[in-house]
Amino acid sequence: MKQHGKRYREILKTYDPAKFYDVNEATANIKKTARAKFDETIEIHVRLGVDPKKSDQNVRGTVLLPHGTGRTVRVIAFAKGDKAKEAEAAGADVVGDQDLIDRVKAGFADFDVTVATPDMMGAVGSNLGRILAQKMPNPKAGTVTPNIGAAIRDIKAGKVEYRLDKTGIVHTIVGKASFDEAKLSENISTLLDALVRAKPSAAKGTYVRSVTLSSTMGPGVKVDPNRIKVVPTTS
Repeated sequence: MKQHGKRYREILKTYDPAKFYDVNEATANIKKTARAKFDETIEIHVRLGVDPKKSDQNVRGTVLLPHGTGRTVRVIAFAKGDKAKEAEAAGADVVGDQDLIDRVKAGFADFDVTVATPDMMGAVGSNLGRILAQKMPNPKAGTVTPNIGAAIRDIKAGKVEYRLDKTGIVHTIVGKASFDEAKLSENISTLLDALVRAKPSAAKGTYVRSVTLSSTMGPGVKVDPNRIKVVPTTS
């Protein structure tokens, strides 16, 4: 059996890895686990009680984290004319239409997110479907939109996409280890709130099965699914 190193074993002494914590307690503990010499990313992994094979139980959407992700997100935009100018003004790193399609086909991959106006999706889909794969602009993720400037600004400000994988788990980032506890907790609660609100009507039984936080190099910290609070909406 593989033995963990001394650093890893020392981290495990700072909290109880078998215990379930509320969001604030888990946040405090996950910051303790991030002891690398770089600013570690904090990730969340949520197992949901849905069947990923059934289309009516798919969970996918976006949420704007109130304190951003701490990452510099590189965005490319497929747009032309005035919409291309709008994308540039909003901070897109690269903007283009057929020229950008050709550039990506030729191997350009220095980007994290793609956005597009609806009129560009025919050409983008037919030329780059297999190349972009999960980075393909998608209306459900808000990355295919006529309001391309607003979409880019939201992404740059900390909008993240969540989507169910084949095993029924949602994986995404919620910030950096350098964030203070209050900001990190708020990001985590906002993401969990969005997932709870995205519960498919076809889902039966316990919806949120497990929640685990982890840093890039550290062990996981368990969050108690029964202590997740949904923030009431205001009319």
